[in-house]
Amino acid sequence: MGSISGLSLLLLVVCLTSPSVLGGKILVFPIDGSHWINMDLLIQGLHAGGHEVTVVRTATSWYIKENAPHYRSITVTLPEAMNMEEQDFFANLLTNILTIQREGGSFISTAKWYWEMLGALSEIHQQAGQLVTEIFENKTLMQNMRDTQFDVVLIDPGVPVGVLVAHELKLPTVFNVRWITSGEGHAVVAPSPTSYVPVAGHVVSDKMTFGQRVQNTIQYVFNMFIDRFIVCPHYDRLVDRYFGPDVNFYHLLQGADIWLIRVDFVFEFPRPTMPNIAYIGGFQCKPSKPLSSELEEFVESSGEHGFILMSLGTLVKSLPVEITSEIAAAFAQIPQKVIWRHAGERPNNLGNNTLLLNWLPQNDLLGHPKIKAFVAHGGTNGIYESIYHGVPIVGMPLLFDQAENVLRLEIQGVAKVVDVTKLTRQNFLEAVQEVLHNPSYRNNMKGLSALHRDKPMHPLDTALYWIEFVMRHKGAAHLRTESYKMPWYAYHSVDVTCCLLAVLLMLIIIVVRLMRFLCFRLCRRRKPKQE
Repeated sequence: MGSISGLSLLLLVVCLTSPSVLGGKILVFPIDGSHWINMDLLIQGLHAGGHEVTVVRTATSWYIKENAPHYRSITVTLPEAMNMEEQDFFANLLTNILTIQREGGSFISTAKWYWEMLGALSEIHQQAGQLVTEIFENKTLMQNMRDTQFDVVLIDPGVPVGVLVAHELKLPTVFNVRWITSGEGHAVVAPSPTSYVPVAGHVVSDKMTFGQRVQNTIQYVFNMFIDRFIVCPHYDRLVDRYFGPDVNFYHLLQGADIWLIRVDFVFEFPRPTMPNIAYIGGFQCKPSKPLSSELEEFVESSGEHGFILMSLGTLVKSLPVEITSEIAAAFAQIPQKVIWRHAGERPNNLGNNTLLLNWLPQNDLLGHPKIKAFVAHGGTNGIYESIYHGVPIVGMPLLFDQAENVLRLEIQGVAKVVDVTKLTRQNFLEAVQEVLHNPSYRNNMKGLSALHRDKPMHPLDTALYWIEFVMRHKGAAHLRTESYKMPWYAYHSVDVTCCLLAVLLMLIIIVVRLMRFLCFRLCRRRKPKQE
């Protein structure tokens, strides 16, 4: 009886001192498309940990389903579908951009490219503002959110709708982030010297020449211009309307308690960081599972040559047929089998060695022992899965950050990059053959894989720990600097510098006048003696 009581007491002590959070309530604001894939993994992990998860979605959401076993949803109906939720939006955007880029690097074509991108960006955030309005104007919905008594809001701040809702509900926030309104997430929360930290949109390494540093600074100013005058006005109007002039939208954005940044420095260039940043790059990576019998049979038929995987991610289902036909013609000339995720018009010149699929188990194929290379667009999900499994890449960047991503891989000798606007069957074939036959690509990627896997805790466990940390402690204010509330001249110590320069100038003036005075007195004393 005594031993049972002792065991009960021990279990009670363990339960009381355990760092876990039992039955927490989490409100989630995700972004559709590929961003949802990794957010959904976090939600599954939180659900498995006993938490109740509520996901805010729109009625026209592309990937985010209304009913799921691991979360409940709040569905908001908008007057029209958001661009990001239209499956043809990114395909049309890519087609237009490729057309513009093929016209050459003239000022007119560059201006067209930026006009296309900035117009799409502004419209996405304008539609996101409508979502905020629909939520705030629905008094019943807002009251239900308050009555639920959520513990934390988990947000993908690429479209920062949830930041405003979290402020209204007075809840701590955790960001699941790589990109934010002004570019890469670090630019908002951590010091980002333009001397060695490449700015989003500038495809260079961290070892910049003088000219590249000039371009980096100009790109930084341009990004700030876009953020302040293209993106933020949509949210500033909402903040003024619902919170008044004393609340600053950018301060709300910078005031998140924890930033779960989807970066691993095996891939990213070294840079300054902050104590409220946790790195979870590659948290979606996991060991591969057996393939279906049909796929396994196709893969095994490759024999000693192995196979190549090609996928352009979730946003862009296919390239224009004139490009895919060149790719197909190149694939037809190699002995390897090819598994190609392709949903568009069937390309010409397709060889018997190539299998087209609408969907494929990417992680399981990348983990198969017969895989030789991965032809990819450079999205971070695919990149980290390739690093995890040690598979070299033929990079074909299409949109957004993809050119910067594949550059980082190329610098480390694990990828060969092809410009899709100049792609021919010959240069594509040469790139594929170089990755296949030059062992340095695979060896270098195996080295990255070993570094990426060598961690004290899996990145997914790191993410779940910090979300629960914020729930346990009702925030993480002790890790968050308040420097973002300082005026720019104080943050950069312009006022201190001016003060010190003024004091120095005064000292110089005093010393100069004193010396002139002494010289004058000395001259007056010497004059009578000379007479």
